Amino acid sequence: MSEKTTKLAIFKKKEIRKTIFQNKWWFSVIDVCGALTDSRDAGAYWRKLKQRLKAEGSEIVTNCHGLKLESSDGKKYLTDCADTEGIFRLIQSIPSPKAEPFKRWMAKVGYERIQEIEDPELTTKRTRALYNAKGYSKDWIEKRMRGIAIREDLTEEWQKRGVKEQKEYAILTAEISKATFGMTPSQYKEFKRLKHENLRDHMTDLELIFSMLGERATTEITQTDNSKGFKKLQKDAKDGGKIAGDAKKALEKKTGKNVSSNENYLGIPEKQKKLINDE
Repeated sequence: MSEKTTKLAIFKKKEIRKTIFQNKWWFSVIDVCGALTDSRDAGAYWRKLKQRLKAEGSEIVTNCHGLKLESSDGKKYLTDCADTEGIFRLIQSIPSPKAEPFKRWMAKVGYERIQEIEDPELTTKRTRALYNAKGYSKDWIEKRMRGIAIREDLTEEWQKRGVKEQKEYAILTAEISKATFGMTPSQYKEFKRLKHENLRDHMTDLELIFSMLGERATTEITQTDNSKGFKKLQKDAKDGGKIAGDAKKALEKKTGKNVSSNENYLGIPEKQKKLINDE
């Protein structure tokens, strides 16, 4: 739903999916196994370990929750997740030279969550710092952060007005994207040659701007009409996306340039690519 509820954490260049549940971080057990063991098939490693732990009567397995996390195909699936305490117990069951560094990393992540609860502004600051470290320009970061806020406002409206299932959020998001860019998010990712990466982290300034326009217009329409129920919200999404789509077409006609770009920042950071394009 909201971009702030599910994030990627990085441990020694290994991605660890995490999500907020019951107001604390829960981590993908498979990702943790992969980070600690460098296993080519972390899923198989966890399945075998899970069987052994069950046989031993360990509480690690029973304390896991199946939570929806985004997979490499861009879709969300139920994934075994454990909280900080559960991960610490899991580490004890996995022989790895990375155990101690991972424990220190986990403690830091847990402490950061406590800080963010006490001061929500820290979340924004850390997100900005992360994008800066990845090589994004200040202007791009400001647009991305504004886009995140607009997206959160929209999903909160959808939630208040009857949207409950993740599938419904995905359908509504796809309607806005189709009306704005002529592509669903999954088609857009394919267009940009992306796999599990976040689509908007690879959007240009104009792509971000028109994404924001489509979602903000949808929020305004929904609030003005006091829309309720999935069918009406779906129509609002199409109408909001069309407003952005029409504006995009008008700009493309005036400039003779396509707004949608197949470029991504997989090989070259946004800041560096911008400098190259400006030369």
